[in-house]
Amino acid sequence: MRVEGQDVGDLTTAVRRFVREVLVPAEPAVEENDAIPAAIVEQLRSFGLFGMTIPEAYGGLGLCMLAEARVAFEIGYAAPAFRSYFGTSNGVGTLGILLDGTDEQKRRYLPRIAKGAIMAAFCLTEPDAGSDAAAITTRARRDGDDYVISGTKRFVTNAPQAGLFTVFARTADKDAGIAGISTFLVDRERAGIEIGPLDRKMGFRGSQSADVRFDECRVPAATLLGGKEGVGFKTAMRCLDHARIHMAAISVGLCTRLIDEGVRHALGRKQFGRAIAQFQLIQAMLADSEAECFAARAMVEAAARAKDQGEPVTKQAACCKYFATEAAGRIADRVLQLHGGYGYLKDFPIERLYRDVRLLRLYEGTSQIQQLVIARELLAEKAR
Repeated sequence: MRVEGQDVGDLTTAVRRFVREVLVPAEPAVEENDAIPAAIVEQLRSFGLFGMTIPEAYGGLGLCMLAEARVAFEIGYAAPAFRSYFGTSNGVGTLGILLDGTDEQKRRYLPRIAKGAIMAAFCLTEPDAGSDAAAITTRARRDGDDYVISGTKRFVTNAPQAGLFTVFARTADKDAGIAGISTFLVDRERAGIEIGPLDRKMGFRGSQSADVRFDECRVPAATLLGGKEGVGFKTAMRCLDHARIHMAAISVGLCTRLIDEGVRHALGRKQFGRAIAQFQLIQAMLADSEAECFAARAMVEAAARAKDQGEPVTKQAACCKYFATEAAGRIADRVLQLHGGYGYLKDFPIERLYRDVRLLRLYEGTSQIQQLVIARELLAEKAR
């Protein structure tokens, strides 16, 4: 299989086997210990998954959007905590360096991120700034040849493991709006960084997140992304089309897994003397789920192709993320329902996956934010 000039057939085949033979069997242990085993982390590195979005010139795989989506379909089949472990090293933090970083910043960080030698973490959300990212209050005060950063970031995925924090902070008063937000590449060893207690989440065990507090953290001016103040918010927004298509692809992979769990149970569970798969109401739930999964996959592939061709895809990316994550939630609910009481027991994967899938509708902008983006883009198109 060639994807936009790239042969990724061997990679997707290898990842598919790895997911089913290694990751899926490891899910119960990850759930129990709330950590990804070191041996699995090393295997993730060997596949190059920490550098999917990083160009080959910096040691990454340099996948186009469609190739990345097809790899994400495979990775998404396993519990999403596995993808989350390397996802922050492929997401908005790294994409920001690719889009707006200086040559020196790219040379300094991208090769190490691509190899999994350091993990990147994204520090945007704050206690009082979530969907309204422009409301952040973390400050970066210029002091000679340095900046001094103070503030608290919330829900920072991989904060305990990260070696690099992509930090969004105000370099101008709040009156400046989004033009007053800048981005800094902050190494973990800087003084004034404190990692808070691990978040106790509903699901996603194995994916660790925590607050990151910056208390008069002094960094050189050279850590300012791109060497320019005031472009941080724009950088984050430019990364979101990519991130939303990727998250939709992960959701498609999870939809496939959920359907497989449902079919397996429906064929094996007997009631009234026959497998419940023979009952039409069960078949209807499976059919609805398969149709939604097929539609989500088609949407992701279409949006990914358009992005690879350089077309604007803000509306399509939001549509993909909105539809695929909402579909995953509906499918998880149906599959738990057809499990009956067994679906509520921790002995069955659906109980865990049902909890995991709920977070997907919050990542990279909530479903409601996606609705606003879709409507905004649609109305703008009609106005033009």
